[in-house]
Amino acid sequence: MLDESLLDAPDDLVRADRHELLRGAAEAGARVRTAIRHATEAGVTELKPDGRPRAVLLAGPGTAATGVADLLDALVGTGSPVVRLAPTGVAPAAGALRWALPGWVGSVDLLLIATPDGSEPGLSLLAEQAYRRGCTVVAVAPARSPLTESVRGAHGLAVPMALPPQPAGDAADGAEAPAAAPGTLWALLTPLLVLLDRTGLLAAPTETLQKVADRLDAVAERCGPAVATYSNPAKTLAAELSEALPLIWAEGPTAGPVGRRFAATLAELAGHPALAAELPEALPAHAALLGQGPAGGADGDDFFRDRVEDAAPLRPRAVLLRDRPADAGGLTAAPAARELAQSHDVALSELHPDDGDDLERLAELIALTDFTAVYLAVASGGRP
Repeated sequence: MLDESLLDAPDDLVRADRHELLRGAAEAGARVRTAIRHATEAGVTELKPDGRPRAVLLAGPGTAATGVADLLDALVGTGSPVVRLAPTGVAPAAGALRWALPGWVGSVDLLLIATPDGSEPGLSLLAEQAYRRGCTVVAVAPARSPLTESVRGAHGLAVPMALPPQPAGDAADGAEAPAAAPGTLWALLTPLLVLLDRTGLLAAPTETLQKVADRLDAVAERCGPAVATYSNPAKTLAAELSEALPLIWAEGPTAGPVGRRFAATLAELAGHPALAAELPEALPAHAALLGQGPAGGADGDDFFRDRVEDAAPLRPRAVLLRDRPADAGGLTAAPAARELAQSHDVALSELHPDDGDDLERLAELIALTDFTAVYLAVASGGRP
């Protein structure tokens, strides 16, 4: 259950945030600026590629790397396929994960490695395998990690990850931040945006990325812990989703990855189930769920059970997530989505960014959903 009183007690909220997730969300803009500087110092902005790669492959563990691959795929579009290399292994531990290159990969392809850890032997082996194939390797990982040394040994380019400032004393109680923690995504994504801008696969000049950082700062001001729930869109959405099964309906080229990341972050940070799908196909895919009523309650056949102990059922709630301003024209399934939700008496929340270029709007949506997931996690005790 969400403790709504905690949402409007900023000091208590910060004390309850053992993993400093709120701090990570607030510092996302600073992580972007630091990542730009690291990419520049590593020489990424001075690269002069001979042409576009035939394919871009991305390897890395966890929610952050998955989100990076999904977002790059949407941003690159038809310029070049972006293929995520999923790991295999007997456990989700750094030493157990392994990655393999497809048989067709060669000298005209580009391998990107993104990890907030850098100690994975499997990624070091992957970099060596790419070197033997003649495939260019670029990695974003913590400085002086085993992976950065392996990549440099394989004549690849390693960019230090923009790490957050270390907390003073025992502020975090020694708790390790989860992979889906806000800020991690931008620390891994930003240098790769700089790189792919140099290859011509997308447009992400430094000036645009500075605007992205500014937009992230603006969202942090609107959604920070000191802002009351009634005027804080992230706190408001967290309260709306606390006893609901979110059905995230995304519309727009970059909204799909944001919706999938939102669902994954809700699960990893808050332990809260959610389903994400893209419009217009989300409507027939989720229509049956809208008509089912509450989900997750106790077995209705046990008439004599003690209902005091029953978990609160989750009622579906639609979240319409669009990557364009509310007044933008063009072809849209939003009216049909609103009509479907209304016809089933299902509440609907809407998220859309202010005007700006693609990356600015994308950044605003990610920041809004990240803050929402963090508030739901902290105020409900979702992550130990």
